[in-house]
Amino acid sequence: MQPASQRTQNSILALFSFFPSLISLLFLLHPFHLPACLSKSCFFPASPSSIMLDTSAKPTEGEPQSPTSPTSPTLSGSRYSKHIVLTTYPGQSGIDPIPLEWGAPDAKSRGPVVVSRSSVLLKRRNAMGAHGGSYSIYNALAIASGELEPDFRPDLSNSQPTFNFPWQPAWGDKTKIVSMDPWGHDIVNQFRDELDKGWDIRPTMAVTRANMNFAEISEAVKEGKLEVDGSIVVDASGEVRVTKVAVEPVWYLPGVAERFGVDEGTLRRTLFEHTGGSYPELITRPDLKVFLPPIGGLTVYIFGPPERVSDENVKLALRIHDECNGSDVFQSDICTCRPYLAFGIREAIREAQNGGSGVVIYFRKEGRALGEVIKYLVYNARKRGGDTADKYFTRTENIAGVRDMRFQALMPDILHWLGIKKIDRMLSMSNMKHDAIVESGIKILERIPIPEEMIPTDSRVEIDAKINAGYFTTGKQITTEDLTAVRGRGWEKWEDITH
Repeated sequence: MQPASQRTQNSILALFSFFPSLISLLFLLHPFHLPACLSKSCFFPASPSSIMLDTSAKPTEGEPQSPTSPTSPTLSGSRYSKHIVLTTYPGQSGIDPIPLEWGAPDAKSRGPVVVSRSSVLLKRRNAMGAHGGSYSIYNALAIASGELEPDFRPDLSNSQPTFNFPWQPAWGDKTKIVSMDPWGHDIVNQFRDELDKGWDIRPTMAVTRANMNFAEISEAVKEGKLEVDGSIVVDASGEVRVTKVAVEPVWYLPGVAERFGVDEGTLRRTLFEHTGGSYPELITRPDLKVFLPPIGGLTVYIFGPPERVSDENVKLALRIHDECNGSDVFQSDICTCRPYLAFGIREAIREAQNGGSGVVIYFRKEGRALGEVIKYLVYNARKRGGDTADKYFTRTENIAGVRDMRFQALMPDILHWLGIKKIDRMLSMSNMKHDAIVESGIKILERIPIPEEMIPTDSRVEIDAKINAGYFTTGKQITTEDLTAVRGRGWEKWEDITH
């Protein structure tokens, strides 16, 4: 526990940093009364950490109704009390976060990540956000609808990893891993005592194994481009055995800030402001350094024995792939995403069959992390504007304000967690991915572009624009003049596109 003087200092700093948000909160609670409130004495709740919703209050005739009026949502039939804890402060009575030392060499020394807001752990939680990443909202909906108990605790019996990944030095290095919990897959073993006490500690990783079928892999087997070995490629249908690792994001904020070259305060304030003020403890709790953001994570697909992944004596073929639902799943031909994914899987399998290791890592960063709505708006602008490669990035910048928000700075963390020291065959042309990996200390020995015959005609606009912008190629270098002649498929024969 911090000395009393330090706690007092933290409380004062937190109060000053939170003042703008406090004004916003007052406006939220009494949006029509804020000017009057500022011009005369205002009533504040007795505790800075909570307010009481008085659902019995009757508005004066002609008075604008506040969110506590009878016409507003009430807590009738709710499993919650009227006492709402909006935020907490360091040094506040009872606040005593469970020790969490990011970068400690082992799980016990590091401590568990506790984000629960249960009555037992609210004042002891040492992290902000919620479990589930982008699915945390669905968890809340399940509770609100009565389908899930608010105090539910998962029974993790028999859910342990199907492979115990060996400890790596990076697990205890706060500079190598800042966006995932290195022990998130093994909490049952590492924090059994805490779980037995009833603490709500949950996995943020899961390791399983499965068989997969992928159309292009089945075709490769039928065409003799991949062998049926009975171990990795199971049979002539092209069924493949794979080890899978799912990872939810867990951010160590000082490390994330350093990766992006900003100070921690700027990162916290920006996250607070641009999530609609959803996480006030980003501002009021500078002592909490860990945040579980409401975003998608990643999945690792390992072909061949998983113990080979960290073995520097065998070759590793690796593809880092960012999600593209339209192409990866529904096979749109406006981009090279699915063809490159299929090529990456094929080469990963081939490397594993040759005695090495093959890995494909799939990140949830739809539409260059701009989202699918933005992506489709860009598609419309491209097609209606002639769809030439010289305007490829301009169309995105006009609509999104930036050409790419994937920001690969956090991507290498999973590679360090796996114990990867070098990549023999990098199945990617991206200069951003390459640079992020190399700058993190991992060697790349060879870069493999997508074969020309796998590039759909309508995706030449995308791939040529990216080559001109810095993507790796062993073929022709694309000049700015070349880009003006590269044109995608038009919409001339489509109906109702010019209104």
